[in-house]
Amino acid sequence: MATILIIDDDPQVCDLLEQVVSNEGHRAYSALNGEEGICLYRQHLPDLIFLDILMPEKEGLETILDLRREFPNVMVIAMSAASEGAKIDLLELAQRLGAQYRMTKPFQLQTVRDLVNEALSKQSFSEESSEVIVSEKKGLHSP
Repeated sequence: MATILIIDDDPQVCDLLEQVVSNEGHRAYSALNGEEGICLYRQHLPDLIFLDILMPEKEGLETILDLRREFPNVMVIAMSAASEGAKIDLLELAQRLGAQYRMTKPFQLQTVRDLVNEALSKQSFSEESSEVIVSEKKGLHSP
């Protein structure tokens, strides 16, 4: 079971994502802006964050930067409504700032499940790899 944080200013999106990840057996917490989200991240140290880009108070891009400064290995799925024709692709910018994944709103529930599974499996692999490296440095790794 993983812990997943959802940061979105739309309570309906938070509720929907909480329901989807809870049905998959994960624990979910929600925040309505980036400031609340950072506080919840510090309290619960979730495995994954769904982060809306356009929010009042503290928007998503600023939240990514703040989280990455304090928690360099934070795993983020950036979310935003399609910005076709916009001069700046906010989801692409979010990835450049440190989000590992992107999800366009509106989204399919299966997309949410797939992204969660992919992100958590990559995180699990990364943690296993770093444990082997640490073990090898300490001389604890046996062939």
